[in-house]
Amino acid sequence: MKLCRFQIGADAPARVGLVLPDTGDASAIFDLSAAGIVSLSSLLESPKLPEVLAALARLDLPCHPWASASLLPPVESQEIWAAGVTYLRSKRARQEETDFSAQAYEKVYEADRPEIFFKALGEKVSGPGGPAGIRGDATRSVPEPELAIVLNSRGELVGCTLGNDMSSRDIEGSNLLYLPQAKIYTHSCCLGPAIAIGGDEAAIKSWTVALEIWRDAQIVFQGETCFGQIKRTFRELAEYLYRSQRFPRGAVLLTGTGIVPPFEFALRAGDRVRISCPAIGVLENRVVVV
Repeated sequence: MKLCRFQIGADAPARVGLVLPDTGDASAIFDLSAAGIVSLSSLLESPKLPEVLAALARLDLPCHPWASASLLPPVESQEIWAAGVTYLRSKRARQEETDFSAQAYEKVYEADRPEIFFKALGEKVSGPGGPAGIRGDATRSVPEPELAIVLNSRGELVGCTLGNDMSSRDIEGSNLLYLPQAKIYTHSCCLGPAIAIGGDEAAIKSWTVALEIWRDAQIVFQGETCFGQIKRTFRELAEYLYRSQRFPRGAVLLTGTGIVPPFEFALRAGDRVRISCPAIGVLENRVVVV
């Protein structure tokens, strides 16, 4: 099962939707507002979420075609954080970008403590079809397709979605201390299209993710990897995130990228970034300069 946020019409209120496995390729959204559910983050706090959703699925709920709904990012007031250098490919890419900080990336990849940094507030996230930003003062910006694990207030994994951790490679590469500027800016975080419910890490790590970057009706870069290439466990990443911190409304944690365009590649305004995972769906965003 999957959960999403959507609206029917541009000025309509946000709704919480349930997508069942037997409805094909995300063909139907069941409107949970008819059951009195108006908050996604509150629903994710349910102690036995799969059982709760199974009971809701048995109700006679209004149904909307997936194609007619405007999908919103599957996050409300949760904070979004990110883990870095969790794939060997990511470590090597960071080392290619800089001589100045190369040793730091080597050390964090091998260290017990992961790199974890703040990415965005929930209200600043772009959803499917929304903009993906590149900084106007950067010369080499790239998308970073990632698995985003969704955690409740207790730090438990309740599901996962797709994320795009937009990054300015030249800014981060010039000095590691510029990481916040390279990572945190308007439209730098995209999430969606829905949250696949379940916390079976072994199953999730068997999934693949693909990236396509389209420019003028042509693919200018594509790549694919498996979430099983993530070095660290989800439990480990979540435990470090929740150390000495509280997340009353839960949190979303991006788990790093294993797909990195060539060193010389740079996104342009108007490019389309398409991230797909058969088990979750498609997250597509158009690039804008901010």
